[in-house]
Amino acid sequence: MKILITTDLYVTDTNGVVTSVRNLREELVKRGHEVRILTLSSNLKSRREDYVYYIKSIPLGVVYPDVRMPVSYHNAYIRELIEWKPDVIHSQCEFFSFQFARHIAKATGAPLIHTYHTLYEQYVTYVIPSKRLGRRMVATLSRKRLKHVDTVIAPTRKVENALRRYGLRNPIAVVPSGISIDRYRHRLTAEERDRRRRQLGIPADHQVLINLGRLGTEKNLSELMELFAAVLTVNNQLTFLIVGDGPAREQLERQAKDLGVSDHVIFTGMVPPTEVQNYYQLGDIFVSASTSETQGLTYIEAAANGLPLVCRQDPCLDDVIEEGVNGYEYTASEEFIKEINSILWNPDWRRAASRSSEEIAATFDKSRFAEVVEDIYESALG
Repeated sequence: MKILITTDLYVTDTNGVVTSVRNLREELVKRGHEVRILTLSSNLKSRREDYVYYIKSIPLGVVYPDVRMPVSYHNAYIRELIEWKPDVIHSQCEFFSFQFARHIAKATGAPLIHTYHTLYEQYVTYVIPSKRLGRRMVATLSRKRLKHVDTVIAPTRKVENALRRYGLRNPIAVVPSGISIDRYRHRLTAEERDRRRRQLGIPADHQVLINLGRLGTEKNLSELMELFAAVLTVNNQLTFLIVGDGPAREQLERQAKDLGVSDHVIFTGMVPPTEVQNYYQLGDIFVSASTSETQGLTYIEAAANGLPLVCRQDPCLDDVIEEGVNGYEYTASEEFIKEINSILWNPDWRRAASRSSEEIAATFDKSRFAEVVEDIYESALG
């Protein structure tokens, strides 16, 4: 098959949509398909680099970081892709590149598949203060935007339920995005782990709670900071390692200072994508308070690195956390404190949980992901 994947972002290494697209393309190519990517350029020049088409665009950072808008929807590269005649078009973003996907699908007669990665009702407060109005707007726009899509892919039942709530009547397939399990099978030696922790300033006798990802207000890291401060009153031999960067970092640093826990919190900032698995392995427990995830690839990555997880209860965790086996979901601060201490004081359980996490993560391997998506393409063509 000739497959065109469209996405607003492709050059960044810190975005879950980009990770999903890259993994999908890699596996589809392995399966013998010809796959091209259509995305937005980071400047006012359009270009083609091998299989990737970059369409000139301008920044819209005032709306949301990294968001860009094409200057024009008339472009020689779009005509080239129409002449290429893709068999299937798979859109990954609802905004600007989606317009290209619809135009090319209409011109070629190719079925249009769309993956709905983001629950915008969690992000809409960036531009609309009223949550109620924002949710209503998201529902209306999503329903209208996807009206003519042949099949919608939802990463979890949580997303499928939201789309049905919006009034979407299209066929919906639930397909969890895959990760590269092989990438996380390499383990740091005990000596290397100790060296890296020392380098970051983590005391030798401390255990580490880790959160990795974009530091945005929708990730609810302020709640984690408060919970960490509460855990410290019971056990002060702890460090909170926050890996990543984003607009909420400054506020989080102030909060740590106000809570009197700055000496126990380390912000690494952005880390190279090739080092991500090594940072996971510096932690003892992965923690999250986010309810904005559609799937939460960082949860799966943490599990693949053998970490137990303690996360705020959310439907996207249904297939990632097996309660009491590889982690816990909390709904109240008392539960979080109890579960963290239970894990830290029980090394035998932690070792068993580590193995369970690895086994659960293996079910999300990207090869299985591509196999299921390929079946969806074939059904759409059939």
